[in-house]
Amino acid sequence: MAGSGAADVESGAGDRRESVEAAERQERRDAEDRGERQDRYNRSDRDNRGGRDNRDSRNDRRDRRDERPRGKRPVTVEEQDAALARELLEAPELPEDIEFSDLDEEVRRELRTLPKGLAETVGKHLVAAGGLVDEDPEAALEHARYAKTKASRVPIVREGLGLVAYHAGNWQEALSELRAVRRMTRSDEHIAIIADAERALGRPERALDLAKETDKERLTKATQVELAIVAAGARRDLGQLDAAVVSLQGPDLQAAKRDPWSARLFYAYADNLEAAGRKEEAVQWFLNAAEADAEDETDAAERAADLANEANANQADGSSESDD
Repeated sequence: MAGSGAADVESGAGDRRESVEAAERQERRDAEDRGERQDRYNRSDRDNRGGRDNRDSRNDRRDRRDERPRGKRPVTVEEQDAALARELLEAPELPEDIEFSDLDEEVRRELRTLPKGLAETVGKHLVAAGGLVDEDPEAALEHARYAKTKASRVPIVREGLGLVAYHAGNWQEALSELRAVRRMTRSDEHIAIIADAERALGRPERALDLAKETDKERLTKATQVELAIVAAGARRDLGQLDAAVVSLQGPDLQAAKRDPWSARLFYAYADNLEAAGRKEEAVQWFLNAAEADAEDETDAAERAADLANEANANQADGSSESDD
């Protein structure tokens, strides 16, 4: 019995070993199958990615080819003549007596950054604009605008258009051009005109802000006075009449002064005095302005006479009412 049991045990153990070994062999085969499938998947994925990369690369190359500059067809003589004809048609006609040499030397120096022929063309239109600004502002604007189309990066050209637009009452265009000049030159030479254009567009607060933020020590005396006049006008627009009068008082406001800006300053002071209801003082300062205005650039004498006549008429009316 004992021998038979031992044999049975050994036989069972052998069966179990065979079963274990068979299971291990199956696991190894399964693992190898999984490994092969993973390898096939990886190869397939690499192939797919490679295909996409290749397609993308080909597409990129096509895009780059599409972006390459293509050679331009040479312009024919006929096309050049047609372009010149269009340009001549667009250009306003220049007066016969216009010469490039009529320009100020400083302006000509700035225009020398352009090719010679273009500089002379632009310069002549600037001369025409300056000559027409008083008698025909719209024609002057045409010449200044044409000059800008030919040399928009030259500050003196933009300045010319800005000043002509200002004198023509085109406030927005004047503001745009003179702001551009300010950025290009980093100069506040035209700050008073810029502020006055803001005021003309109904923005007196902006005019006052410009006057406050500007470093007046960097301005010429004439520009300082003009900016003070504009700021006083802006205060008046805001109803600050007494402040407008006071803001113009200072060492330059002396009746005996005869500086280039004295007539303008006296006139502005008189104008604000009248607005504040101080008409007798206004008459006197209009007279002071008329005396300082050697070039007759203002109507100060007429304003003084009108106010004096108005005051006399009021006195006469008052006297007749008291007699009654």
